[in-house]
Amino acid sequence: MSKTTAVGLCNTDDMNVVHAMFRHLLQRAVPLVGEIRPGDRDRAAIVVAHVREIAHGLHDHHSTEDTLLWDDLAARAPACALHVDLMRSQHATVAQQLVRLEAPLAELEATASATARDDAAEALDQVRVTLEEHLGAEEEQIRAWVRTTFTQDEWDVLGQVARSKIPKERMFVQLGHMMAPMSDDEARAWVRANLPLPARLMYLLVGRRQYLAELRTLYPEGVPA
Repeated sequence: MSKTTAVGLCNTDDMNVVHAMFRHLLQRAVPLVGEIRPGDRDRAAIVVAHVREIAHGLHDHHSTEDTLLWDDLAARAPACALHVDLMRSQHATVAQQLVRLEAPLAELEATASATARDDAAEALDQVRVTLEEHLGAEEEQIRAWVRTTFTQDEWDVLGQVARSKIPKERMFVQLGHMMAPMSDDEARAWVRANLPLPARLMYLLVGRRQYLAELRTLYPEGVPA
């Protein structure tokens, strides 16, 4: 049995990377919404587009797990079934909250009113709070079971499917968001370990500029520390 097909050798470190990205994005997105000046529809459009991209990415991330992870994990590790049920329930809650988020986002985009802004910020913060609980539970209750019941190839499929859902023109920006919670040393090590040389060069030559331009648009007064 090869290394990539052997059960018990599964590296799930990428779970932490993705979770850190969503935590980081949502922690920053809530004040971005809350700081929109009433009547500033141009600014509202920028922030709403950013929040929608986060919401769509979160939906795609969860739908990948719903399709490819939970059934197999529950079948292979019956002792984990209750944890899987919790994951499904939390995914359903987040999905409902994302649906409820869209109405105030649409109103904010259309009117940039203070009421729509406050409603959108509150709805987004509810997503953030629920997701924080969910991600912690997944890391504590699911990760160890995946490591011992999935092969590396099987686990890597989830990442491949998730990446396939990212629009190609947004891939480098997404990569920047993934590395944002890391220290400079951690980011360099992660890039060396996970990106082939051509992709590294493309990010350095093109992708990083795209990401920094995105940050300047989102944070015209400077990126928060």
